[in-house]
Amino acid sequence: MVPTFNESANVPELMARLRATLAGRDWEVVFVDDDSPDGTANLVRRLAQEDRRIRCVQRLGRRGLSSACIEGMLASSSPVIAVMDADLQHDETLLPAMWDALSDPALDLVVGSRYVEGGSVGAWAASRHRASQWATRLGRVFVPTALRDPMSGFFLMRRRAFESCLPRLSGVGFKLLLDLVASSPRPLKVRELPYRFRERHAGESKLDEQVVWDYLMLLLDKRVGRWIPVRFLAFAGIGLLGVGVHMGALTVAYRGLGLDFMVAQGAATAVAMVSNYAINNQITYRDRRRRGWRWLTGLLSFAAVCSVGAAANVGVADFLFGRDGRWVPAALAGIVVSAVWNYAASAFFTWGTGSRRPATHQRPEPA
Repeated sequence: MVPTFNESANVPELMARLRATLAGRDWEVVFVDDDSPDGTANLVRRLAQEDRRIRCVQRLGRRGLSSACIEGMLASSSPVIAVMDADLQHDETLLPAMWDALSDPALDLVVGSRYVEGGSVGAWAASRHRASQWATRLGRVFVPTALRDPMSGFFLMRRRAFESCLPRLSGVGFKLLLDLVASSPRPLKVRELPYRFRERHAGESKLDEQVVWDYLMLLLDKRVGRWIPVRFLAFAGIGLLGVGVHMGALTVAYRGLGLDFMVAQGAATAVAMVSNYAINNQITYRDRRRRGWRWLTGLLSFAAVCSVGAAANVGVADFLFGRDGRWVPAALAGIVVSAVWNYAASAFFTWGTGSRRPATHQRPEPA
C-alpha cells in the first residue's frame, strides 16, 4: 500500500526499485491517491497498463494517509500487506527480510524501525529528531506499547490481524501503525527490524501544523473515542473559542465604534459564525474541506444549521427554566442541545457525505 499526494516525480523510481527488490516473488502494489493535482493517479494508471501488478485507487473529495492505507488494504485480497511511503524515505530493500520474518506463524506484524539497534533517522535535523522522540513518548502514554518505533509508517502485517483491528480503527491522521496497535482486540505479536530513514527523493514534505493536530486527535480518539467522537470535541472546543471571538467583536462594535447594541450583537454573531465555520473547515473537517464556491455555500449551510441550533437552545432553556426556575441548569442544557444539534446537522449538511464525490477504483485494461 503506497498512499500518494503529489508524488508523480517519485512513482517511476519507486516502481523500478520494487521490481528489483521483489524479483522472483509474487506481489502487487496499490497506489492510493488523494486526487493529486500533479496527475499522480493518471501516471499510475499509465504504468498499470504495462505492469498488471500495479493498481490505482483514486479518492475524490477527501484526504488522509491512514484512511487511504485502510481503503487500499480493503481493495486488496493479499493475505500479507505492507505499507510504505512513495517518497523513497523507507528502505524498500528491507521488504524481503520483513516477509521472511513474517514466515514465523507466531508473528502478526513486522515493523521497519528507526529506533532499534542498527536503525537510524538518517540526516534529520536535531529539532525534527526531538519532535519525533516527543511524539513517540506521548504516544506511549496514550497507547501503551512495547514498540520502540510506534510512529513508523513502514510495516508489514497479516491480513487477518488487520481485519481484527477494523471495527475500532480511527483512520485519523497519518500514524496508522499506532492506530492498528491500539485497535487490536488482543496484543499483536510484533518484531522490529532496523533500517536507515532516507532523504525524500523528490517533491515536498507533507509535514505541517495540521499533522500535529491530527496526531493529537488520534491519541484522544484512542482514549475517549468509544464514548465521544473526537470531531465533536474539536467542534465544541472551536465553539468555545467562538465565544471569545463573539465577545471581542461585540466589544469593538459596541464600545469602540459606538454602534447600537442590537446591531453590534448581530455583527458579533456573524463574525463568530464565520470564524467557527472557517476554523472547523480548516481543522475539524480537513479531510472534507470545502474550497472555492463550495466554501461559500458551506458557510450558508452552516449558518442555517446554527440558526436552528440557536432556536433550540432558547426553546429548551426556556422550557426547563419555566419548570423549576433554575436558570443555570436550564442555560447549560440549552447550550448542550444546541452544540449537539450544530455538530450533527453540520456534519451531515455542511461537510457530509452527500457533498462529496465517491472514490474511484481503477485498474485499466491493457492498451
